Amino acid sequence: MGYIDNIIAGIEKRDAGQPEFIQAAKEVLESLRIIVEKDNTYEKAGLLERLVEPERAIVFRVPWLDDAGKVQVNRAFRVQFNSAIGPYKGGLRFHPSVNLSIIKFLGFEQIFKNSLTGLPMGGGKGGSDFDPKGKSDNEVMRFCQSFMTELYRHIGPDTDVPAGDIGVGGREIGFMYGQYKRIVNAFEGVLTGKGIGWGGSLARTEATGYGLIYIVEEYLNKIGDGFKGKNVAVSGSGNVAIFAAQKLMSLGATVTTMSDSNGYVYHKSGINLDTIKDLKLVKRERLTGYTDFHKDAVYNDVSKGRVWDTPCDIALPCATQNELNLDDAKKLAANGCKIVGEGANMPTTMDATDLLLSKGIAFFPGKAANAGGVATSGLEMSQNSARLSWSFEEVDAKLKNIMVGIFRSIDSAATEFGKPGNFVLGANIAGFRKVAKAMLDQGVI
Repeated sequence: MGYIDNIIAGIEKRDAGQPEFIQAAKEVLESLRIIVEKDNTYEKAGLLERLVEPERAIVFRVPWLDDAGKVQVNRAFRVQFNSAIGPYKGGLRFHPSVNLSIIKFLGFEQIFKNSLTGLPMGGGKGGSDFDPKGKSDNEVMRFCQSFMTELYRHIGPDTDVPAGDIGVGGREIGFMYGQYKRIVNAFEGVLTGKGIGWGGSLARTEATGYGLIYIVEEYLNKIGDGFKGKNVAVSGSGNVAIFAAQKLMSLGATVTTMSDSNGYVYHKSGINLDTIKDLKLVKRERLTGYTDFHKDAVYNDVSKGRVWDTPCDIALPCATQNELNLDDAKKLAANGCKIVGEGANMPTTMDATDLLLSKGIAFFPGKAANAGGVATSGLEMSQNSARLSWSFEEVDAKLKNIMVGIFRSIDSAATEFGKPGNFVLGANIAGFRKVAKAMLDQGVI
């Protein structure tokens, strides 16, 4: 067996109970064959063995009191994967599905995503199986304070800078930051996604969704096309989906779908984003109520179909991992879809990705396409360090430049290695080379 095969076999044996991590690692490693197996420097240095093993993985309990005065206990994680190019950087996810495998997959992906931004950030991720849905503000606050009481000792502005993710928004970041500040007696840029007025960055909320559109827009510009007149299927209805849709509409596209875990809305004439924002960001309700306001729209629950059943020019999975499978990919190809951009982390299964690539569909993997969020988090870190606050327009312009740069670097890497248009290969190689050089330069650590 070759070097890559040995590494994959080792992961499958050692981490057999971690399917999400194995999936993410295999996807990256398979792409790296073309570079790693032509240069034995990496094997001699044991670089891949180090790359797939976290520098540190912390597992801890989070005890907290619910409103009835009963003690509840959740499990929490912080995986600090790689710090070769900067402090660990990656979000915190609060969701019942969170386990070590999911956090490791997210942290591993974060290494390459952060590398692609060009900013000095390493890869990490964390979270808990705590579910903020249905909890009172006081319950969420007590959980976040208990969570940070343990986490604070492992993070810092030059060590590890967490951010938000699924289930962790401005409310949760605020509660955690307040507890961190109380414990360490310092006002410093240790979390990103903070509120405007106390260290947060304008455009951070919009950044992942906007960034997704900027990278696809740059591809369209290259082929002499644009968003105007395009029908776009979007999954999800959180910040990524909402602000991707907002940017799409401003560029002349028609967004026909949005979804949540119960089902999806199909609105052929175009989704009304004001209604979506009211339902999801204000009332925190399900999308079932959308058709009460728009009688020409259709709502389908999960038993009656999926977003990807609808005809579209562009598909943007913005909900969660493995939401777009092989059958979905076949439907998209049959319905004439030309571009798929991952707004979520690894929302497309490996076999679906392979099918889309084989059909000549332009596919933008999450480590490139959804890097806008962490890029703007990096910009927030810079503002905190310099005690500055940039305008929305300044941050947005920097974000667009970063996303354009990402497209050009992954496009160039794919072409360099004889696979023009294969942006999965290009993203993995471009992200890897920067991290690998730093690891080699720093010796065996």
